[in-house]
Amino acid sequence: MTHPIPPGSRDILPDEMRELRALQTRLAEVFDRFGYGEVATPTVEYDDVLAMAGEAGAPAAHRFFDSGGDLLAMRSDMTVPIARLVANRFQEAELPLRFFYNARAYRAVRPQRGQMGEFFQAGIELVGADAPGGTVEAIEVLAAALDAAGLGRAVVGLGDASLYRSVLTEVGVPEPGRAKLLNLLAGRDLVGLAAALDRLELSDEDRLLLGALPGLRGGREVFDRARELGADRVAGALDPLEQTFAGVEGRGIGARVALDLGLLRDLGYYTGAILEVYDPALGHVLGGGGRYDELMGRLGKPLPAVGFALFLERLHVAQAEEERLGEGQGS
Repeated sequence: MTHPIPPGSRDILPDEMRELRALQTRLAEVFDRFGYGEVATPTVEYDDVLAMAGEAGAPAAHRFFDSGGDLLAMRSDMTVPIARLVANRFQEAELPLRFFYNARAYRAVRPQRGQMGEFFQAGIELVGADAPGGTVEAIEVLAAALDAAGLGRAVVGLGDASLYRSVLTEVGVPEPGRAKLLNLLAGRDLVGLAAALDRLELSDEDRLLLGALPGLRGGREVFDRARELGADRVAGALDPLEQTFAGVEGRGIGARVALDLGLLRDLGYYTGAILEVYDPALGHVLGGGGRYDELMGRLGKPLPAVGFALFLERLHVAQAEEERLGEGQGS
């Protein structure tokens, strides 16, 4: 007789668990080397605390009432719990604050799509460090973590959550239409985005700019291509991203970073630079993050902040695939 487990969950057997623990240890060593201290927060939080991320946060997987009738929820990521931790426990602490974690998180899933509702995350939160310096530090730590995991070919995609919003405002797209376009972009539906742009009353020049900008990816040349498309309408919006990229180049890891002007993560609390991690050996995103400079203020302690999270199970699969490809090249 087979006893089922909930959709989106799985059993982890000893061999895989041993390898996941070794991966966690390597990542923890990197985070510690950069001055980050490990923290742990409750798996369950009060729902109204997690809801402070607003609709922009990841959807809660499970909600239930405690014995006193208060609504609880299982954490869907570690960013909001650590923001709550900072607001509660570090009111007078010297800034910036550097934390890392290895933890399970839980999200609502669509099982028919093979999504996981329970998964391991490892990552950092850097609280109290302004852009671009804080963002550059986070990318440097991320690159070192990927190297420690044996994923030297992994690429860090770098975009800016405010870029496309700024250009939509600059060309005069009204608010209702703006929200729809951003949702399409967050879902990487560039065909739907083009169709939606065609239905708006825009000049041919503005339609070309808004349609082509999300497709610009690559190195420093992306900035020149964007300015050729939009000139002064994008120049100011590009400045923060260009400063971040210059900082990354200054740390000697510019080749590890790919600019992506269409990058917009589905967690809408990001306010500036956003990150996603890809590996050529795997078709899935391995992790991501970015700046969330407004979230701390919602918990009563306004502070700039940036962080990233890596999906450990995906890193593990990418490791195995990289090893397989390496063996194939050596034979």
